[in-house]
Amino acid sequence: MARGDTKVLFADYILKLTGSGKMKKRILIVTDFAVYLVDPDSDSLKRRIALAAIDSICMSNFGDNFFAIIAPSEYDCLMASCRKNEISDALLKGTKNASGGYQIEVIISNKFEYHAADDLVKQIICEEIDGHVKTRITKKEAQ
Repeated sequence: MARGDTKVLFADYILKLTGSGKMKKRILIVTDFAVYLVDPDSDSLKRRIALAAIDSICMSNFGDNFFAIIAPSEYDCLMASCRKNEISDALLKGTKNASGGYQIEVIISNKFEYHAADDLVKQIICEEIDGHVKTRITKKEAQ
């Protein structure tokens, strides 16, 4: 984290969903300069996203724990954490401080999409059924 980072704004274990739908345990670290995903088993850095590359964060208004970091110049990242609101706050604070006022957009919607890879778009659909939240992740068909 020696690439301009001076302060850790958030750190916790999360689950990252791969493009194939597998869940991988990761440590998410949000600094005043970037987001880091670290493999807790090997202590290796798996991904670094500069805060300047993040366009938005998408999440539902349900307690489903899913959220996506949208980085148009790269591929997006779908994760799950019961602390998604705290993560969103840290990202907002980090981007505002890093860019002199620019903030990422927080999109609250029960239906959103993300680019799991260059050629793979997935859709997250959250709905309440009989008092429980059901989250579906589907491959979006090409248009």
